[in-house]
Amino acid sequence: MADSSSSLHPLCERISHKSYVLRAVDLTILGLLYSLLLYRILHISENDNVWLLAFFCESCFSLVWLIFTCLKWSPAEDIPYINRLNERVHDLPSLDMFVPTADPVRESPIITVNTVLSLLSVNYPANKLACYVSDDGCSSLTYFSLKEASKFALIWVPFCKKYNVRVRAPFRYFLEPLVATDDSEFRKDWKMTKREYVKLCRKVEDATGDSHWLDADDDFEAFSNTKPNDHSTIVKVVWENKGGVGDEKEVPHLVYISREKRPNYLHHYKTGAMNFLLRVSGLMTNAPYTLNVDCDMYANEPDVVRQAMCVFLQNSKNSNHCAFVQFPQKFYDSYTNELAVLQSILGRGVAGIQGPFYIGTGCFHTRRVMYGLSSDDLEDNGNISQVATREFLAEDSLVRKYGNSKELVKSVVDALQRKSNPPKSLANLIEAAQEVGHCHYEYQTSWGNLGWMYDSVAEDINTSSGIHLRGWTSSFISPDPPAFIGSTPTLGLEAIVQQRRWATGAIEVLFNKQSPFMGMFHGKIKFRQRLAYFWALMCLRSIPELIYCLLPAYCLLHDSALFPKGPCLCTIVTLVGMHCLYSLWQFMSLGFSVQSWYVVQSLWRIIATSSWLFSIQDIILKLLGISQIGFVIAKKTIPETKSVYESKPSQGEDDVPKLNLGKFEFDSSGLFIPGTFIMLVNLAALAVFLVRLQRSSCSHGGGGSGLAETCGCILVVMLFLPFLKGLFEHGKYSIPLSTLSKAAFLTVLFVFFCVGK
Repeated sequence: MADSSSSLHPLCERISHKSYVLRAVDLTILGLLYSLLLYRILHISENDNVWLLAFFCESCFSLVWLIFTCLKWSPAEDIPYINRLNERVHDLPSLDMFVPTADPVRESPIITVNTVLSLLSVNYPANKLACYVSDDGCSSLTYFSLKEASKFALIWVPFCKKYNVRVRAPFRYFLEPLVATDDSEFRKDWKMTKREYVKLCRKVEDATGDSHWLDADDDFEAFSNTKPNDHSTIVKVVWENKGGVGDEKEVPHLVYISREKRPNYLHHYKTGAMNFLLRVSGLMTNAPYTLNVDCDMYANEPDVVRQAMCVFLQNSKNSNHCAFVQFPQKFYDSYTNELAVLQSILGRGVAGIQGPFYIGTGCFHTRRVMYGLSSDDLEDNGNISQVATREFLAEDSLVRKYGNSKELVKSVVDALQRKSNPPKSLANLIEAAQEVGHCHYEYQTSWGNLGWMYDSVAEDINTSSGIHLRGWTSSFISPDPPAFIGSTPTLGLEAIVQQRRWATGAIEVLFNKQSPFMGMFHGKIKFRQRLAYFWALMCLRSIPELIYCLLPAYCLLHDSALFPKGPCLCTIVTLVGMHCLYSLWQFMSLGFSVQSWYVVQSLWRIIATSSWLFSIQDIILKLLGISQIGFVIAKKTIPETKSVYESKPSQGEDDVPKLNLGKFEFDSSGLFIPGTFIMLVNLAALAVFLVRLQRSSCSHGGGGSGLAETCGCILVVMLFLPFLKGLFEHGKYSIPLSTLSKAAFLTVLFVFFCVGK
């Protein structure tokens, strides 16, 4: 293992990114916000009730900025030094890699296959790796795709390691044409490898079109007469690495699993699948560390595992207290640049406190921590304390916590005591693995309070909160190029549905056992880290944002003032200008363009506000016991071009599936009514205001509306520009007549209400 000499340079370092200039900007904006609030308090008696609403909204915005200022105060990240790791550590620890998928229609098997292939080919000894794919849809097509992928992996993995290929997801690598080279052997291998990949894609595509012929194969008998929500446990060893010496031609273990599902049993969606992955991997390979990635999030950096191990193996007094290493999510799609900026700010911000949140993918976990250990349960040397030994390793405690599988209990004991795991024949463990996948296995155990946490559809934030409450820290690494890159849903309903689930799950966390506020007095979490989890309430910001978007229109229609007059108006102008320039600088510092900044501000605000509004509705209905929150799978797609993090593809012969992105998609869902309503109201207000100007019947002195309110309406229309375009588009890019008519009816009511007052 690692050399223990204290004179050696560290395997990783924590780098501070604090900036006194940015702190000054944050405090200036905060000061302007509170000066605006003070002005409204002093002059509230001179204006009508609209100022009360404006005061409420601006108070919410001030609170949000205060929280984010606290989070951004001491940003940091960990920098790994893999060259030092390679020199010192010759017996690397094992790693189990988890890839969950649930629907072969919404999550195409070829996407999952590429993610798996990228993981199997990372720069790490193959005998130290095992990849487990959880299929919650119990799809024979997914299993067939993995079988074919395992055959191609025998070609792909050696090819990547022989030529040190950087991008190890085939569908990304083959976007580039063959580069002219004198190496005839490379040209030959490249063409042969691409030919085999094209064959793989065609086989999967053919099976997708007609999967009935799979039933004739005995290996698919387990999938006969099954339904996604009604089937027995299936565990199949797709490929077993029997070499076991770490040769570059070896391919790591690949295991397919699908837990038992029955209509009348609670399955806890993705969270339950992750806990099944944890149990099965514990039985079969029991690696001390695990990695989980979404099925569309491929490994973009071949050395990503070694980067994470630099943190885990770092010889310092806090090394045993790092529970997980989180890498940021990067995406293909331009509208998700807002997420990239948010993760850069929030990720580095909380990394300087107790550590980043677990965000559900691209995360390396410590198995012992997932089994429920707290930071206080360890001695200085990393071994379990005597008190924790009595609590965790007593026979009755093991069964009560982890279930009645003797094989699993033994593997848990080995993991908690950091015992090495001798190689086993995976085929001999299938029966034991099937046992821990039964519907009733978790009943009267602690699963859900250990492993991945239940009681929220946002399993990542929920689990992260539980880990930090137990006193653990986490690490944030943001390498260049990015460690993982994935896709997001198409613009429109799919994106809003995904954001709605994230927001709903985040709020759920605040009301369950893992809430950082419920554990205010007994948790081991730092105060600023608790405050960081308060971002879960950011979705409540949708209410004041929607109200604020209507206030300029109301004031124009009602001929009342929203903003201060005279010199005091400079406060608003300065505040808006500073915020826009600050936001623009954040985008451009990460390599994004001005156009990208504007487009993202518009699209992200629409998606976030619409989804957050309905997530509040979901939470209210759940708290009232009227309905439960479901888990909706977002549709995953393969992009047609390389992401902003990679070089642009050449126009060449590609047999890779494509995706056409760019426009905002609408449907008749009620999710699009608020945005359409806001856009129409502000257009109507501008029209009424112009008519008044032409008739010279509107006085702009005193407390009436004027240029500031007009500019406010124009700004809102610009933010909701995709809805304005939707009035003139056709097909799925146009606003449906049903949505438009409902929004128009609400607009008429709003206009009559304002004008009639």
